[in-house]
Amino acid sequence: MILRASITIPLSIAILSAAMLAYEVLLMQLFSIVQWHHFAYMAISIALLGFGASGTFLFLAQRWVRARFMTVFTVSAAVFGMSALASFVLAQRLPFNALAVVWEPGQLLYLFVFYALFAAPFFAGATCVGIAFMCFTKSIGRIYAFNMVGSGVGALGLVGVLYLVPPDGALRLTACLGLAAAALASLSLESRRGWLVGVIAAGVAVLMIPASWTDLRLTPYKGLSMALQVPGAEVVHESSSPLGLLTVVRSPRVPFRHAPGLSLRNTVEPPPQLGVFANGDGLTAITAFTGDLAPLAYLDFIPSALPYHLLDEPDVLILGAGGGADVLQALYHRAARIDAVELDARIVNLIKDSQRDFAGGLYDLPQVHAHVGEARQFVAANLGTWDLIQIPLLDSFAAAASGVHSLSESYLYTVEAFQQYLGHLRPGGYLAITRWLKLPPRDSLKLFATAIEALERGGVNEPAERLALVRGWNTVTLLVRGGAIGPQEVAVIRAFAAERSFDLAYVPGMTVADANRASILQEPYFFDAAMAMAGPGGDDFLARYKFDIRPATDDRPYFFDFFRWRSLPEFLALRSQSGAALIEWGYPVLFATLAQAALLSVALIVLPLWLRRRAGGNASERRRVMVYFMCLGLAFLFVEIAFIQRFVLFLGHPITAVAVVLSGFLVFAGVGSGFASKFAARIMAGRLAALTPIGVAVIAIAAIALLYVAVLPSTFAHLIALPDAARIALSLVLIAPLAFFMGMPFPLGLARVSRHAPELVPWAWGVNGCFSVISAVLATILAIHLGFGAVVAIAAGLYLVAGAVFLAVK
Repeated sequence: MILRASITIPLSIAILSAAMLAYEVLLMQLFSIVQWHHFAYMAISIALLGFGASGTFLFLAQRWVRARFMTVFTVSAAVFGMSALASFVLAQRLPFNALAVVWEPGQLLYLFVFYALFAAPFFAGATCVGIAFMCFTKSIGRIYAFNMVGSGVGALGLVGVLYLVPPDGALRLTACLGLAAAALASLSLESRRGWLVGVIAAGVAVLMIPASWTDLRLTPYKGLSMALQVPGAEVVHESSSPLGLLTVVRSPRVPFRHAPGLSLRNTVEPPPQLGVFANGDGLTAITAFTGDLAPLAYLDFIPSALPYHLLDEPDVLILGAGGGADVLQALYHRAARIDAVELDARIVNLIKDSQRDFAGGLYDLPQVHAHVGEARQFVAANLGTWDLIQIPLLDSFAAAASGVHSLSESYLYTVEAFQQYLGHLRPGGYLAITRWLKLPPRDSLKLFATAIEALERGGVNEPAERLALVRGWNTVTLLVRGGAIGPQEVAVIRAFAAERSFDLAYVPGMTVADANRASILQEPYFFDAAMAMAGPGGDDFLARYKFDIRPATDDRPYFFDFFRWRSLPEFLALRSQSGAALIEWGYPVLFATLAQAALLSVALIVLPLWLRRRAGGNASERRRVMVYFMCLGLAFLFVEIAFIQRFVLFLGHPITAVAVVLSGFLVFAGVGSGFASKFAARIMAGRLAALTPIGVAVIAIAAIALLYVAVLPSTFAHLIALPDAARIALSLVLIAPLAFFMGMPFPLGLARVSRHAPELVPWAWGVNGCFSVISAVLATILAIHLGFGAVVAIAAGLYLVAGAVFLAVK
């Protein structure tokens, strides 16, 4: 007996939606490994235009598609499964260099192919969902519910899968999920046996593809790729998790010498080291340790050693312990207690287990206490205080220099973070932060400005009296003291810098004659900037500076974004003199992505209307459909992206936040869409009958979202010390009511379109998909400029506009 399509299609959509969301998140992981994360983000954003393209296709071919519904659905699901794997295999063989896009026009062709390859699986998967909306107009809410719940399960499931299998293995499983959806759908076909055999054969072929086809091929410009070019270098350990790929490399012939900022006056050779790479970059090192402190003397010749000369046997908190070099530095300087916090449990396990002998049982020492967790969450949940809180270098110089972090959110370096750290310092203690040296200065000056802002918010009248800034030849260390830096401390800082040929960038009471003595620059840039920020004209200096060095906040946590449009012409004019290297390319690339997405979206929306302008309803109806689904496409992701970032601090782990928030929104939105028809019936029969069901839903969304903007920060601050399980449960409880109502406007609107202009259903699906792509990019741009609170407020306004579109017609 042939299974009814009304049963198999919703289940197939749920499976396929899970596969599509898992594939989307997985591609971000894969291309963060083989390229850099913001180029992966750009590729995924453009690839999602496959959703819009599917709407165009269904609108133009709806008669042909309706007549072959089951065949088109089954074939499209199978195409998703096969193209999901094939696209990645082919893309890895393109000679594409993401960093050369700016100056090598030929790379744009590869980039176009890159986009087209990944549009294919999304086009196929979205076609399945869109055709179901077309052919099951009386069950739109049910179909959308299966779509959303499946997507939520897929996002959460992928995180779990990545703990068990490497990314290339997860890619095969995702492809098989698409084929499973095709196999289930084929059971409703008359010739189901032949179709089922074909789909199963495709699944076997996916699983049997040689591993070499899907092996990750990292760009040759990443640190890991370059390290493995050294004769004798070999990978001794590799593991993957949702945090990415972790690779440990041994290089006996040309050993690692990782000691950022090491003084040229150092005479002690560092011990042997193992290089540890995260996603092929971000080098940290595990240093050989025998218990003898003498070989660690080189660690006294880097700028981050300065606070140990100002403190006697301090209690130390290290936020971002990495391979343990900063723990060794604290040991060398006789720290009484060392709390080492590391986000990635795999690095801690390396030092404790597989590399324990090499690391000398570092984390077994009685004064060393290793903790796995996110830095801000650890500090907020801890009642202890320390003499020294240290934030070491947490990224590679290559990544920092190329500007690939400019789109990364970082809650480590916000004003609120500084206030939190300073609140856990003992009187006279120090906060020490080390960053790479950039010219013209950026990172270090932004840290300086952030410290001033944090101290002023804390009621300190003379914040500059508590700051010191010391630069080596390639790193800079900022000190913030829990009290004024007096003449005795200044003398120690001066002596430390002089003995190691470091430069004083700022200490209280210094003059320009004290600056720029060792690593001589054309001008004393660091001193001049620090003095300007410390003086009464600090705000004016921040506004005039060529880079954006205004302090980051928890609402705008883009510390690494230094880009200013007004400086772009000057940098491009210096292109022949390496001026292009001064540009933080992540931000211009983001705008280029927005422009491309917008142009393609307009083409995908306007083109089908122009081709079939007489078959698409009257002009007024088309405008209403356009505005309504445009608003929904923008607003849903605005809220989702902003809330993911809001919950990162509360949940203490970025991966946990993405999994919990994304899945929560999708699953509860799915539940809301399932109740949409009943909700509409009750509204029409109840006291709110004067409003449309859509109007009630969007008012509820706007009210809850704006309420959360106001209360979530303080709520999180009071409850952050709860156990992990309790915080996750509370997060889902908070997400549920907002997501429930957010699941209603789409199926209610699509059901209305199916009643008044059914031929516009696929077009509405395409409009929503196109503007969802724009939303993903635009939300980031708005968050950088205005903050996440403003993004949510704009989303609330968009929902209200959408409700007003169909206000007069129920």
